[in-house]
Amino acid sequence: MMMNGCKGQSQASVVRPATQANRFYTGDAKELSEEVDSLLSMHNSQCIMHNNVAALIVPHAGYYYSGNVAASAYMAIDAKKPYKRIFLLGPSHHEWLDGASVNTEADWYATPLGNVKVDHETAVALTTTDSVFFYRPEAHDREHCLEVQLPFLQRRYKEVPPIVPIIISTNDYQKLERMAEILKPYFTDENLFVISSDFSHYPSYKDACEADARTGKAIETGDVEEFIATINANARSGKRNLQTSACGEFAIITLMLMLDQQYEVKHLMYQNSGDISGDDSRVVGYHSFAILRKDSTSFTLSDADKKALKEIAYNSIRDSLDGKPIVQPIVNSQLSILNSKCGAFVSLHKHGHLRGCIGHFGEDYPLYEIVAEMARAAAFEDPRFMPVTRDELDDLDIEISVLTPMRRIQSLDEFELHRHGIYIKKGYRSGTFLPQVADEVNWTKEEFVGHCSQDKAGLGWDGWKDAELYVYEAIVF
Repeated sequence: MMMNGCKGQSQASVVRPATQANRFYTGDAKELSEEVDSLLSMHNSQCIMHNNVAALIVPHAGYYYSGNVAASAYMAIDAKKPYKRIFLLGPSHHEWLDGASVNTEADWYATPLGNVKVDHETAVALTTTDSVFFYRPEAHDREHCLEVQLPFLQRRYKEVPPIVPIIISTNDYQKLERMAEILKPYFTDENLFVISSDFSHYPSYKDACEADARTGKAIETGDVEEFIATINANARSGKRNLQTSACGEFAIITLMLMLDQQYEVKHLMYQNSGDISGDDSRVVGYHSFAILRKDSTSFTLSDADKKALKEIAYNSIRDSLDGKPIVQPIVNSQLSILNSKCGAFVSLHKHGHLRGCIGHFGEDYPLYEIVAEMARAAAFEDPRFMPVTRDELDDLDIEISVLTPMRRIQSLDEFELHRHGIYIKKGYRSGTFLPQVADEVNWTKEEFVGHCSQDKAGLGWDGWKDAELYVYEAIVF
């Protein structure tokens, strides 16, 4: 492992100093390297590295107490995976913000191991997108929750990707939803999110273990409402010092609001300070989690899911004929497959003949909403056909094609003709061919991609070679 240096740093750069050195961790570079390496090495044998880690939840206490649990999280990531940037989200221990402060002033964050670059452009972009993001210096000056993550990153990576430091401090749920909505476009395979949070604060050892177990299981469900309900239930339990059972509660909520069926929450480790100090009267709890992004091949629809989507499509057309607005069904679980954000096409046939087909290619709305909207559009907005009438309703055969979540590929070797659709994106230009297009033409996969690049994306025959390539599949029923 190598220390991250200051390559490319200019004299005019603003460096946020290592204010927590000799407080939460040693300020001696050699001792710090040895300590972090020792903590990481404790997880060499039992830890499984993942190349699909989307986010980590990691504690932020002094290394003596929480370093072992933190190391379990950092050893779960593949240090060879080239993340473009790392978003660091944590709570404010000193300032009430009623929003989120993004450090747009610092160009670097210092630690005894060197300086870590800040992605200044992305930090500024967040603050100009919505007023819920802003910069308040005092939120960062003395704050330890992000700084203590940096030495682990520096010893895990030869060169740490640029960071985006965000301190979240608001209990306004609508503001947390806005934060999640703005961060969601960055919540992709090219970025890593690190959420900094300790858990129970100073109950007895027994009460901490029980409360932290409940909180941990709630996070594992991926259901933000269950997490909030568990936090509130802990506070109302009557047990001493359980008013706070996750100091990074708001950062965790922001993360969970970005999750859907494409993600799996994996619990890695739990300890509390009593396990280290032997004091069981007042302890602090520490969890670590890895949020894994599922491969598109794991995206499946059950018979019940397919039946529900067919009913949603039919009801959408029927209600539109009755002059009623589309009534969205109640989907109880945030991790229900019907909440997955993916594209879908709805085709209508009457006596074996096409009667309308409209689709939405994108991952910006829940599946159940897309199916309802596309069914209505196929019935009434396909310019090739007259609008469907009530007399035709019972004669319609509804076919739905659900597009699985996209997966970025680096080579055409990863693309399978007839199985995969292709999506090509470069700048503002993009284009796609559905998987079934290959069944209608006699092209090689190079011709398939070349035609998509030329005819759909407008990039020219070879334009795909320096563009972003994504594949997906279609589940047709």
